[in-house]
Amino acid sequence: MTTALEVPLDSKVLEGLPQPPTITLQSPKDYIIDPRENIVINCEAKGKPHPSFSWTRNGSHFDLDKDPKVTMKPSSGTLVIDISGEKAEAYEGVYQCTARNEHGTAVSNDIVIRQSRSPLWSKERIEPVVVQLGVSLILQCRPPAGLPPPIIFWMDPCKTISSEMHCLPNARVSQALNGDLYFSNVQMEDTRSDYICYARFPHTQTIQQKQPITVKVLDSDSTLSDSPAGQRRPSFMTPKGTNSVATVLRGETLELECIADGLPTPDMSWNKEKGDLPSGRFSFHNFQKTLRVTEVTEADSGDYRCTAKNSQGLAHHVITVMVKAAPYWVGAPRNLILAPRESGILTCHVGGNPKPTITWSVNGVPIESAYTPKDPSRKVEDDTVILSDVQTGSSAVYQCNASNEFGYLLANAFVNVLAEPPRVLTPPNKLYQVIANNPALLDCAFFGSPIPKITWYKDQQTSILNSDPYVLHINGTLEIHAAQPLHSGKYTCVATNYLASKENHVRLEVKEPTRILKQPEYNVVQRNSKAVFECKVKHDPTLTPIMSWLKDNEELPDNERFVIESESLTISHVTEADEGTYTCIMNTTLDQDSASAVLTVVGTLEHSLNPLKQPDPPTDLELTDQRERSVQLTWTPGDEHNSPIQKFLVQYEDSLHQEEAWVNMTEVPGTKTTVHLDLSPYVYYSFRVLALNDVGFSDPSLPSKQYRTNPAKPDENPSEVEGFGIKPNNLVISWKELNGLQSNGPGLQYKVSWKQKDVDQEWITETVANTSQFVVSDTPTFSAYEIKVQAENDYGTGPTPEVVVGYSGEDLPSAAPDSVQVEALNDTLAEVRWEPVHLSAVRGRLQGYKLYYWRERSLHKEDSQPEEAQVLVFGENKTDGRLPGLHPYSLYSLDMRVFNGKGEGPPSARQQFETPEGVPGQPASFRVTEPSLDSLTLVWTPPEEENGRLTLYTLRYQPVNTTSELGPMEEIILSPNETVLTVSNLKYSTRYKFYLSASTVKGSGPTVTEEGVTIMDEAMPSRQLDIATQGWFIGLMCAIALLILVLLIVCFIKRNKGGKYPVKEKEDAHQDPEIQPMKEDDGTFGEYSDTEDHKPLKGSRTPSNGTVKKDDSDDSLVDYGEGGDGQFNEDGSFIGQYSGKKEKDTAEGNESSEAPSPVNAMNSFV
Repeated sequence: MTTALEVPLDSKVLEGLPQPPTITLQSPKDYIIDPRENIVINCEAKGKPHPSFSWTRNGSHFDLDKDPKVTMKPSSGTLVIDISGEKAEAYEGVYQCTARNEHGTAVSNDIVIRQSRSPLWSKERIEPVVVQLGVSLILQCRPPAGLPPPIIFWMDPCKTISSEMHCLPNARVSQALNGDLYFSNVQMEDTRSDYICYARFPHTQTIQQKQPITVKVLDSDSTLSDSPAGQRRPSFMTPKGTNSVATVLRGETLELECIADGLPTPDMSWNKEKGDLPSGRFSFHNFQKTLRVTEVTEADSGDYRCTAKNSQGLAHHVITVMVKAAPYWVGAPRNLILAPRESGILTCHVGGNPKPTITWSVNGVPIESAYTPKDPSRKVEDDTVILSDVQTGSSAVYQCNASNEFGYLLANAFVNVLAEPPRVLTPPNKLYQVIANNPALLDCAFFGSPIPKITWYKDQQTSILNSDPYVLHINGTLEIHAAQPLHSGKYTCVATNYLASKENHVRLEVKEPTRILKQPEYNVVQRNSKAVFECKVKHDPTLTPIMSWLKDNEELPDNERFVIESESLTISHVTEADEGTYTCIMNTTLDQDSASAVLTVVGTLEHSLNPLKQPDPPTDLELTDQRERSVQLTWTPGDEHNSPIQKFLVQYEDSLHQEEAWVNMTEVPGTKTTVHLDLSPYVYYSFRVLALNDVGFSDPSLPSKQYRTNPAKPDENPSEVEGFGIKPNNLVISWKELNGLQSNGPGLQYKVSWKQKDVDQEWITETVANTSQFVVSDTPTFSAYEIKVQAENDYGTGPTPEVVVGYSGEDLPSAAPDSVQVEALNDTLAEVRWEPVHLSAVRGRLQGYKLYYWRERSLHKEDSQPEEAQVLVFGENKTDGRLPGLHPYSLYSLDMRVFNGKGEGPPSARQQFETPEGVPGQPASFRVTEPSLDSLTLVWTPPEEENGRLTLYTLRYQPVNTTSELGPMEEIILSPNETVLTVSNLKYSTRYKFYLSASTVKGSGPTVTEEGVTIMDEAMPSRQLDIATQGWFIGLMCAIALLILVLLIVCFIKRNKGGKYPVKEKEDAHQDPEIQPMKEDDGTFGEYSDTEDHKPLKGSRTPSNGTVKKDDSDDSLVDYGEGGDGQFNEDGSFIGQYSGKKEKDTAEGNESSEAPSPVNAMNSFV
């Protein structure tokens, strides 16, 4: 089979090539348009010649000439629809673009055009919501359905009300994912009349609002229970029950929600059963009521448990998450360029759950269609199109469509049948520069059809470069693993096919590496003195070096005290701030090297008399006891400089494999000066030693004499040998390669041997080099193989390798389990038995059996819809299992499949079974209505889960006295069709407790209870209490009280005829009541008249002598204020001072001096 030729990106090459169309731009599959703007549907394509375009709408040809509102852009397939004066919805539909030229036809995705919509909220009258304090509450939003769906939010009282109210959201009040507002428990501050739900439509940027909702919270009496008043353990408001199921698509965001009621407000927590939450992809929101998992994968399926907890207890809910997947690309089909009579393969590898269905089309027409001519060179096998012996003129565009219930993928891939001579796309005479001992990659990008063969030559040599140290890659690139100066020169690549040959020349220059020969040294200097760091570097003379310095990995201070020269850094007048680590860096255009040293600043001369320094390098290196695989190295330590040597570091250089690269070999304690070194064959060793003290390492010693070890056969074989298959018909043998020291000699290769286990056959052996794997083709599916890999070089083979057992690739099982039988054990449990699949049909490692089962319908609801299939997995050794959690009185279907590491096999024949009847659930609702003196009416609805045919209802009831004691029980049997009953002959003003349950032939279901009260003794006070709490009643009482107060004041004024003066005039007339003169005629105070009779008001209290004493007055300010006891008289002038006017009669002294107090006036009125 011919390898596909990549389409070149070089525009100059493309200009001269015929090419079928390729779609380059298209609108999204789901395209929501703004009705206020023109509609633009993109479709761009390339090809040679340039393609022409056409459109279909709703599956039919879209004739653009018949609609003057629709135009197509020049040299493009993009449609522009002018909707001025038109309704955008008139152009809604499914559009598809077709681009064609003489070499083929490409098609776009189906583009669904829909107009965005933001409908108004329907007018509705929302009744006020009245709830008891502490109970839970849900305020529904239910916005109008828009396109796209609206974003829902509720008014935040923190932003609109200046008061100490709770803010939304919080742990107690929060918005659910569906937009409803949930109260875990209501409080008195929740009483408001402006709960408003808003819906924002993002496409049109409009906001609609629901009518305000009024919530009134009523205070309630404490309940008699063991827990504090009104407190209760959590229960879930959403989702209901203890279990639920959520489905999410692969790659999307999973949002799980649990909202609980309870008092105190419950705290929420989450965990995943049998696993951890996906690290880095999960987060909590809405006070941990929402768990969000991004970029969902199949591994995220499973059971998620949310827990609500408060001081009264806890509650759990388990959400079973099933991860499905719309089709996604594992490997999309790629364009093919084939020469005449060549063969090729188009593959359409997709994943998805359920498994996608794959269909193929050619030039936009289904391959299996009667309109597609039969082509003997084309064969379709599921996700693969096999082309063989293609002919000139058979170019075409193939379409792969993969779809399941969650979506589809469409890909175009052209097959271009060309006969083109070779072209080399790499620029001629290109210069490559690399540093010695680094890889060199020389490019030879090419194009031609058939695919040209690439060969390389160096300088004027005629030999082909395809052996060590050269590696030729499939894309034409020549690689030299560790380039050396001797590899410099001119290289020629030649591209050849049967039509012609084409060559290209490039140059390679291998440069010497940049190395720091003398590193900066640890420096201890006195303050205000000078510090010098040396940094001597060796580099390739053809490269321009750039020296730079850093202090503590940052640029040097911008200070003239720092002077950089070609090989040194000088710091003048050193201060403590100059302490730190100084690094010299030598850069060239190809590489760099660096070294660091520490500067320490001391303050007095004493510190510099005997400074601490790094040791001098060791000397007199000598090699003794020289053997084939070992040698003894001795040396003489240098001066320690007042700091003891802690250890010695021995390094070696291998001038044969990597010259001037020193590698750490071993460390020796500072008290020893000799070491025994184990050596490897085929290495040219040189040794040197460095000493370390508290200051740092010394300079390296001079190298020892070179010691060469002889080549030898390998001492070891590759490690980590294993065998596995990646296709049903191959075996991949892999291993970990030996490194240079382990090779022990030149010409390292690997002998790969294999044979089928338990089969009488000889070992098959292949020898390979410079690779870590070998692929054995045409193997039987999932067969055991014995494998071994042995190293060898020019001096022999390594030790006998260990035999490892591996397996060739798996294939999907070819058979289904036999004799699948199912039996319902009871109304919720069934047992399944099956015969195991023969191992030969498993075609892989048996991992178990998967049982798919689903509820077709309820046996008493003919119109019920089938439920989604559920999966149970059984171990590979099982031949029976049980299905728990079934619905009673239902029809179920199931099939069974075996699976291995590759996937599932075909399903068994579908089996159906029925579950027997079970006891029903409790009635869905039950309430007491229409109370009267001696009767109560009961209304209920049948159970949501009848679980069979209802045979009767059982109603029991009994009276409840004021101490919660229960009276005698009465029982009534009702027919299954009844949902209303009036219970008569009851006692008035009596509370009754009712118990209602439904029954099938299997028995009675759970009971629902309700209480009701006959009217009279309890109902009337309740009405009075209700009236007393109504706003209109309170307002009426306030108005009556105000009217009585006004009448009292008027009466008081009429009865009191004393003088009334403003406060200021009173103060001016009475500067000092103790010295104020009295009138001569009647002995009264100035401006006070005592001519009226002194009779008190009716009902007032007077002393026995018939006069009113000042100290006994009821309205004296001395009793209420802070003034003196003589500031105001008991003559009624207190009221007059605040009346704001002065009567002429009082100025003449015609009023009584014994005006009654307001209290006496009130008594008189009464």
